[in-house]
Amino acid sequence: MYEFDRTDIKIINLLLEDGRMSASEISRRMGDISERAIRYRVDRMLEEDVIQISAVVNPEALGFKIKADVWLEVESDLILEVAKKLAEFENVTYVACAIGQNDISIQVVAKDTSEIYHFVTEVVRKVRGVRKTTTSIVPLVLKDVYQWRVPEKISQELDEKQIT
Repeated sequence: MYEFDRTDIKIINLLLEDGRMSASEISRRMGDISERAIRYRVDRMLEEDVIQISAVVNPEALGFKIKADVWLEVESDLILEVAKKLAEFENVTYVACAIGQNDISIQVVAKDTSEIYHFVTEVVRKVRGVRKTTTSIVPLVLKDVYQWRVPEKISQELDEKQIT
């Protein structure tokens, strides 16, 4: 497992601000670490799959203004197969297998609610193994994975480890 320190967290948070930020700019903003050390740490975190740096498309900018969360109840032997099948659709932005009342959770983007309705009733419900769907339109997203920050508690725990 990757061993984080406070410096890594500062680098990650700066890259979350701007994924194109150069090592020299990160070094300048942090003030206490060289550009070379920043490059080394970023490369190491990329190699260890701790972080990814990529473009994130805003579906709304492309006309996909409606988001819906769809929960599926699926035959137990087909959960992974159904999840993989749903992950192939271009309008599905998220797929996860769950434990509990529902077996799979997906998020769908569309240009309007009729497109959501058609996709759920004519595509999702007809996938072999799907027993039931529950759909909710998502009118407002306040926080997404792209705004997630390393919790301050982790930084505090790292500080405590370094003291002892």
